[in-house]
Amino acid sequence: MLAEWEIRLPDRLAEAKQAAEAAGRTAITVAWDGEARAVLEVADAVKDTSAEAVRRLRALGLTPILLTGDNRAVAESVAAEVGIDEVYAEVMPQDKVDVVKRLQAEGRVVAMVGDGVNDAAALAQADLGLAMGTGTDAAIEAGDLTLVRGDLNAAADAIRLARRTLSTIRTNLFWAFAYNVGALPLAAAGLLNPMIAGAAMAFSSVFVVGNSLRLRTFKGA
Repeated sequence: MLAEWEIRLPDRLAEAKQAAEAAGRTAITVAWDGEARAVLEVADAVKDTSAEAVRRLRALGLTPILLTGDNRAVAESVAAEVGIDEVYAEVMPQDKVDVVKRLQAEGRVVAMVGDGVNDAAALAQADLGLAMGTGTDAAIEAGDLTLVRGDLNAAADAIRLARRTLSTIRTNLFWAFAYNVGALPLAAAGLLNPMIAGAAMAFSSVFVVGNSLRLRTFKGA
């Protein structure tokens, strides 16, 4: 825009602008009366819990990727601060969808965390869309799961809880299958007393319910 208005940026302001962009901040030039007067630095504050959340996601065997429409300098600065190695910057909403599709084509299972209108299409395309509850209605509508807290740690908690739930379901199915496989032949052969069979069935139900109730002890970060 300065070029369109034929406004020259003084050397000291040009240096300040370059320094701001190199530090991962967005530089805004202020001008009036046909002359550039100042450079303002704007930056999103990274939450204190973000780096911890990235470490927890890695501990779960996941590979965090930063996918953003911000300029590359800002994106790489934030990624370095929180510990993310793979960065896709300056991407439009459709580009985000294309990145998700490319990762899926590589055989990866993709979980997308987003909160903005620009994230909605990618959230819908991902295998698992995690929308921040503090985000836009479009993102919440497109996501498969809404995280009530606007904290990336909630994503790690959700994945841990989902895995624990799946493990509990498998344990319950195994118990029910093993019980029936073992008890049915005995009952068919007349070797199982009906009273004992009834008590065993009740115990099986109590075991499944009790095992499922253990999920109530789950605690997030």
